[in-house]
Amino acid sequence: QVQLVESGGGLVQTGGSLRLSCTASGSTFSSYTMGWFRQAPGKEREFVGAISWSGGRTSYSDSVKGRFTISRDNAKNSVYLQMNNLKPEDTGVYYCAARSAAGPSGYRSEYRNWGQGTQVTASS
Repeated sequence: QVQLVESGGGLVQTGGSLRLSCTASGSTFSSYTMGWFRQAPGKEREFVGAISWSGGRTSYSDSVKGRFTISRDNAKNSVYLQMNNLKPEDTGVYYCAARSAAGPSGYRSEYRNWGQGTQVTASS
């Protein structure tokens, strides 16, 4: 089992940037596909992006494509979400998740391990 801890959330003005980090422990990090999801108040948790074991493949939701970038550093057991040009609709709790299978996936049910989340608020 892998344990995940997110950090880096906060309050930012519209158009600003934030970088989220997720650090893993308890298992071989490089064997997991990693995903980022978010949940706004009153809404379902939705897919943001994912990255494959090696970092060679990524996938993004249409709403963040071109603004957000996922990367990982397996030597540091960490995955990152660089968020640029933030909009009010990006506000929510951001979760990282681990999937013990190859290839990035946007399906929440395929991720077994989740962090506790970090709040991101983009205010105009």
